[in-house]
Amino acid sequence: RIIGQFGVGFYSVFMVAKSVRVYSRSAKKGAKGYIWESDGSGTFKISECEGVEKGTKIVLDVKDTELSFCTPQVVERVLKKYSNFVSYEINLNGGKVNTVEALWMKGKDEISNEEHIDFYKFISGAYDSPMIRLHYAVDAPLTVRALLYIPQSHTEKYGGGRMESGVGLYCRRVLIQSKAKGLLPEWLRFVKGVIDCESIPLNISREHTQDGAMMRRLASVMTKRILRWFEEEAKRDRTKYERFIKEFGPFLKEGVCTDQVHKMDIAKLLRFETTKADVDYPFISLDEYRDRMQPNQTHIYYLTAPSKDMALQSPYYEQYKDHGIEVLVLTEPIDDFVMQHLDTYAKHKLQNIEMFDASHDGSVQHKKKLEGDKKDNVSIEKQLNETQVKALGDFFCKRLVGRVGVVKATERLRDSPAVLADHEAAQMRKIYKVTGQLQGPPPKYNLHFNPKHDVIRKMYTLSQSTNNEEVETAGLLAEQIFDNAIIAAGLLEDPRSIVTRLNSIMSKMVQNVSEPTNDK
Repeated sequence: RIIGQFGVGFYSVFMVAKSVRVYSRSAKKGAKGYIWESDGSGTFKISECEGVEKGTKIVLDVKDTELSFCTPQVVERVLKKYSNFVSYEINLNGGKVNTVEALWMKGKDEISNEEHIDFYKFISGAYDSPMIRLHYAVDAPLTVRALLYIPQSHTEKYGGGRMESGVGLYCRRVLIQSKAKGLLPEWLRFVKGVIDCESIPLNISREHTQDGAMMRRLASVMTKRILRWFEEEAKRDRTKYERFIKEFGPFLKEGVCTDQVHKMDIAKLLRFETTKADVDYPFISLDEYRDRMQPNQTHIYYLTAPSKDMALQSPYYEQYKDHGIEVLVLTEPIDDFVMQHLDTYAKHKLQNIEMFDASHDGSVQHKKKLEGDKKDNVSIEKQLNETQVKALGDFFCKRLVGRVGVVKATERLRDSPAVLADHEAAQMRKIYKVTGQLQGPPPKYNLHFNPKHDVIRKMYTLSQSTNNEEVETAGLLAEQIFDNAIIAAGLLEDPRSIVTRLNSIMSKMVQNVSEPTNDK
């Protein structure tokens, strides 16, 4: 059925041949044999020929510059590339060339697991078995047969460069384009396999299609089906899907940032660690987070950190932990971009807790309204008064002149002395630095300190002392508290800058300790 679909396919022989002879005889009894001859100059000759066997034989007189096509290796390579899956047998020098079956044309139940593994290895050049597979067939709106695989791993994480598309485009088992660009979005380049579409109109080169709209339609159909495939796999085997997310999650996140059409569907597939994750299943979806949000909770909250353990120790999480609000933990460099591109999910804003006071959340406000002014077992805590807070804020500003912006007290902290507020995201600043967009000195950061913290209270006492050495100690503490807040926000560019000060603080800590004696 493929014959005649390419227009002038046969005449491409004149690209490599000086002349061509076609011998042909019908299978009917008593039929005569004929020979067709041409040198490709625009004319041809047909005449009767004796001794022609039934069937057709084509003989090429190959040009001297194209003799490589006379070598068995080159002929076999061309046959396997373009015609390896045709339904009839192709022989070269007495041996069958097309030894691999077109599995995508068979029914799902007709293919064994071993056949899947062998086929996957053949089309992907891999040595392992696939993690997940999809066998898909549909006759409307397009006639499509597809067999797709997800590998166990990918090469980009090893610095192997950006991968090419791993899916080949076929039409009735004949290869149209290997590693077809535009067949699937770039973020799905890790998918391996075959897509066979009978509805594609082809042009003379056979390496491209004539109808761009048809290709876009095919790409849309397949992308939606693959997204549904991932969603089905997530429900079928959660453990395997989490393994898939660990390996290929960055590709899905790339899709959120680059594919405006499908980004919300891709977002459903993402998985994140969370401060309340189950032990057996440490990753949850945005839908799962939404379903277990507190009543009247305003936003979906997240925190970027190198690891979950560090997120749990973050001063920004203290207030959310106190109010029992779950927070997503984002550990990948691309995660900030993902959240910015999504912005909202299921009508809830995606909010970085570094930039938001939990006391403003709807669930916290609702609890306060229900509780009113009644407070049982009220404990009196030591803290700085308003006058002391203002004085300490002025001391911070003087000691950190040029480095700090607004300094004020905050109630959002529990166990930490201070945090930065209204600052840029750490990952964004790192990206700006790598791309050369970061110029000039670091910006001034706003500092919010905890007036109840022991260090803050004692630092205030030292700052008001008449003893210059104690005032200097308060100054060292102010600098260290500020740098600690920068570290907690992930914004300290060079940690070596704090070493000298830390040595000075440690020296002051041990200055009243007795010297070692000779006998001890």
